[in-house]
Amino acid sequence: MRMLMVLLALLASLPALAVTVASPDGRLVASVDLDGDGRPMWSATRDGKPLVLPSRLGFILGDAPKLDRGLAIVAERRASNDSRWEQPWGERRFVRDHYNELTVTLAEKAGLQRRYDLVMRVHDDGLGFRSGFPDQPNLKTLRIVAELTEFHVADAAGGKAWWIPALEWNREEYLYHATGITEVGLAQTPLTLRTGAGTWLSIHEAALVDYAGMNLQPAGDGLFRAQLTPAGLGPAVTRNSPFFTPWRTLMVADSAPGLANSSLILNLNEPNRLGDVSWVHPCKYTGIWWGMHLDQQSWSSGPKHGATTANALKMIDFAAANTFCGVLIEGWNIGWDGNWFGDGWDFSFTKPYPDFDMARITAYGRKRGVGLIGHHETAGNLLNYEAQMAAAFDYDRANGINTVKTGYVADAGQLQVAAATPGFGTDGKPHDISFEWHEGQASARHHVKVLEEAARRQVSIVSHEPIKDTGLRRTYPNWLSREGARGMEFNAWGNPNNGPEHEATLAFTRLLAGPMDYTPGIVSLMGRGQRIPSTLAKQLALYITIYSPVQMAADLPENYAKAPAALRFIRSVPVDWQESITLAGQPGSHVVTARQDRAGNDWWLGAAGGKTAVDVSVPLAFLGPGRWRAEIWRDGAAADTNPFDMVVEQRDVTAASSLALRLASGGGGAAVHFKRVGGQ
Repeated sequence: MRMLMVLLALLASLPALAVTVASPDGRLVASVDLDGDGRPMWSATRDGKPLVLPSRLGFILGDAPKLDRGLAIVAERRASNDSRWEQPWGERRFVRDHYNELTVTLAEKAGLQRRYDLVMRVHDDGLGFRSGFPDQPNLKTLRIVAELTEFHVADAAGGKAWWIPALEWNREEYLYHATGITEVGLAQTPLTLRTGAGTWLSIHEAALVDYAGMNLQPAGDGLFRAQLTPAGLGPAVTRNSPFFTPWRTLMVADSAPGLANSSLILNLNEPNRLGDVSWVHPCKYTGIWWGMHLDQQSWSSGPKHGATTANALKMIDFAAANTFCGVLIEGWNIGWDGNWFGDGWDFSFTKPYPDFDMARITAYGRKRGVGLIGHHETAGNLLNYEAQMAAAFDYDRANGINTVKTGYVADAGQLQVAAATPGFGTDGKPHDISFEWHEGQASARHHVKVLEEAARRQVSIVSHEPIKDTGLRRTYPNWLSREGARGMEFNAWGNPNNGPEHEATLAFTRLLAGPMDYTPGIVSLMGRGQRIPSTLAKQLALYITIYSPVQMAADLPENYAKAPAALRFIRSVPVDWQESITLAGQPGSHVVTARQDRAGNDWWLGAAGGKTAVDVSVPLAFLGPGRWRAEIWRDGAAADTNPFDMVVEQRDVTAASSLALRLASGGGGAAVHFKRVGGQ
């Protein structure tokens, strides 16, 4: 008996055997293991070769011993799924959710004997893992100071990365760096990598709910450590059990387009919890907006005020003439005078300026079949906004406004939230304010609160200066789109502009997370006295290569009057799709994407280039049988030096054809509409 006890003790001291789970196609295998000290690790192989080397897991807590060693695997469960679900709107109507799942229960062998579940879900296009904390006596509340999650990428030497910095003042609005994997700094996610072996990866997260956003801190040799966005006060995350962390995700593909075609982030989110969302309507819009960025109009009151009744009525006429669903009007409400950027306390979300007659404007819009898209700029003052939010959405609903653009213009780390349950002074402001990051836990809570409050009034949200996209549009389908990267306004301001390679980089970085309200269609190709780095044809291509269910015709009406061929395309291109396929591309070089109209059988193709001219040959195998008429808007022969040179032509093609396109230097592009003209 004694010998048996000694043998059991010896076995318990040895590292556990790895527990593995493979993708349905068997190529991707994830492993969960413990080292000799009982520290949990994870790793992954693809086609039998290392993809992620053993990487740590665990948590450092602010008021209890860290949860990272002395653990044992005390249980394991397995599950598989192969189902198809339907998006109410999206880049594709039907999404296949096919995976194998492993759940291991990790428990401390001594001490507090705390436990948690590690869930590993492996798809053909990547994997996700998260931790689940059940209710237990010694872990009622978790105050997480740091997450010890690591991604130790194999074959980092000779690899390349595309990334933007984290925890900087301008939130997510930075130009992308293209460096070696070992040269990455503290980075936001999604982080796109091409390993030295040629495998493409994207590290991100899914279902970020009531938790701090994850950044990635490099530690050399392809090792990245999770760095949670800090809180203004206290630990990065405070949660009561039971709860799950967000999924930590790794997209995996043989090519850059393979990453763009993944549905991993959406699949790792919970299904729609709003019920009937037939009131959510994708569409194209225009607005009183670009003139402000050109400094021709102002948000504030005065002689340059853009949001006047007269201007609104003109924009409604323009929208109606071009079948646009709505008009975004910024600067309509009290609060834009003075230091709105640094404060935000003066914003009212129910009081228009005196020169903006909401009742007259909305009544006129109803007659013309055009709605208003509301605008709630908060200047990062979540306290002021949340105090007015219910009344604001009531006001929107009463005025027929079914979509609202929210804004959080504030330096990073300057969101104003209540530090506790504060008292209020005679000025109506709380005594105790915490300043938080746009990617922190307080922000994550706020954005869901906005969605739920808006949904009660059947209002959809397009958020700017937002928290990162992690696929919550599946759970809350009224979260139509967001910014979350450098948009078109940077091309208005210049110093510097976005550069011709920016949009082709977004396709394989930011857009892996979800839709972006980029506001394309600047047919004048002019900002404040400087040329936008794009050809005219590329401005059209962006409506297809940059996915959003709400797309803006962002330029001024008088500029569209000078470009009728471009306007005809913008009027006709859909925003809601049956299927989407990224066919070709490399970050910064070019991207080619084809999408099928959800309302019909037509296909549309966009190709957006970068700094250097590129010739692409696009196989048209995605087309169905029969003969198709392709109408093409493409760069002309002189587009390298004259960006307005655009050729509009037609040719007949079939699924066996290939389409040769030359994308001019300095940001070239092409857009194509395929319409079947032959029989099946």
